[in-house]
Amino acid sequence: MRIRGPLPGLLIVVATLLLFAGQHGRAESLAQTPSPMAGQTMTPEQRGDLLIARQQYLAAIDAYRQAPVTAVTLNKMGIAYHHLFALDEARRDYQKALLIRPNYAEAINNLGAADFAQGRYKDAIKLYRRALRLMPESAVIAANLGTAYFARGKYNNGLEAYQTAFRLDPTVFSEDTPLVQGPTASRDRARQDYCLAELFAEAGDKVHAIEFLRKALDDGFSDHNRLMQDTDFAQLRKTSEFAQLMAEEKIR
Repeated sequence: MRIRGPLPGLLIVVATLLLFAGQHGRAESLAQTPSPMAGQTMTPEQRGDLLIARQQYLAAIDAYRQAPVTAVTLNKMGIAYHHLFALDEARRDYQKALLIRPNYAEAINNLGAADFAQGRYKDAIKLYRRALRLMPESAVIAANLGTAYFARGKYNNGLEAYQTAFRLDPTVFSEDTPLVQGPTASRDRARQDYCLAELFAEAGDKVHAIEFLRKALDDGFSDHNRLMQDTDFAQLRKTSEFAQLMAEEKIR
């Protein structure tokens, strides 16, 4: 997929995701729910994990405070604050985690997410690049890096990072992926969804390509000439699903 000139006003906020370290140090999304355990047999950290999965973030913070102070528990406490939009507190805990473990990729990623949420896109890019060097197989970090590049207007770098993320794991752009949302206008969402439709179309996934094209059109994407000439959609345009989508567009 190629950028055919800059996309005006583009701010893609697809996946500013946090990374949650499990007991064995594996990066996991916050959507994963810990196995149910009897409350009296759980450690404070395990209790915090369960509470954070249930979105009870204040209670999770209290639980983590009772756990031994480690880079992992500090990162998890930062995540809980992050979800409460207490970004200064989240940054403090991520930074404390990095004082204990300087190459802790999950905490570096999460500190980048805090910078991104506060509009420090250049700083976020530096942190995401650092985290990706430590975890080159992380689709989450690659997606975050792409989002930060787009926010800085570096469209080619952004698409390159998105393509890396998509190659590593196409589901990173799924609606089921937990997000920390950033502000975006409908025009920006339209551009975002169009780019994602290109990625899915290029991969031969017509279902998701149509889905993201429909979202782009719903949010006001209006460059129909580009849509009909885009080589990434050459095969998609031959399908009945595309014809139906275009028919729906004419009815609007």
